[in-house]
Amino acid sequence: MPRRDRRWTRTGREGSAALRSWGDGRAGTVRCGPKCCGLRMGVVEGLAAVAGLLADRTRAAICSALLDGRAWTARELAAHAGVAPSTASEHLTRLVEGGLLVEHRQGRHRYVALAGPHVAELLETMTSFAGPGPAPRGLRAAAASEALVRGRTCYDHLAGRLGVSLRVGLVELGVVSAELVVTEPGMVWLKELGFEASKRVVSRACLDWTERVPHLAGAAGTHLCSVFFERGWVKRIGSSRAVALTSVGEEGWRQLGILGDAPVA
Repeated sequence: MPRRDRRWTRTGREGSAALRSWGDGRAGTVRCGPKCCGLRMGVVEGLAAVAGLLADRTRAAICSALLDGRAWTARELAAHAGVAPSTASEHLTRLVEGGLLVEHRQGRHRYVALAGPHVAELLETMTSFAGPGPAPRGLRAAAASEALVRGRTCYDHLAGRLGVSLRVGLVELGVVSAELVVTEPGMVWLKELGFEASKRVVSRACLDWTERVPHLAGAAGTHLCSVFFERGWVKRIGSSRAVALTSVGEEGWRQLGILGDAPVA
């Protein structure tokens, strides 16, 4: 079977419009004109459409699986969501048409992935708002849940206790500020690790849904995650998005001065 480590991104529908309003003659009150109401209704319909896409359990399970940043086949996602391949295919089509996923066909395989970091950020934010949910049932489910808490990929950067430990280490090292803004010495430090600035925002805070504190996202977070995987410092656990710091990674982080209390495999 072809490897599923490719990524495809597509620019989502973006735009903005100025809303016109005028006073109705009474102090402190404002009424919305016809154009304003029309634009506002368009925003409401768009919001309802996105919410509707994620309101289904199967589609939510599919999107959650794709937060590992990899491309999955339709059959793999069907097995993950516990539905028939034909059912999964219908859901995938809706998610692709809705702009949340992108697809790529290679031979007889249909690969899908999140449409980009903006979708991952949306999903993580919604997950944080929803809370941890009920406790998992069974030893296997509990073990899988605990593995995600210890460390996982949040699309293209590290999350969980591992991601938070990385953030703490970077702050103490002076690479980023408490607000997760890369400092001048921090940029030098990143460039020594091969980082190259791009049009993408260098760094931003991403609220961790299990730790309830921010971890590092943005181009810097993506680059560090990539470096750690390439050097064998971080490894995946099974086929999920759970990850762990290896013994080699522990030494690597220590040499970089960012080990802290990172959980080690």
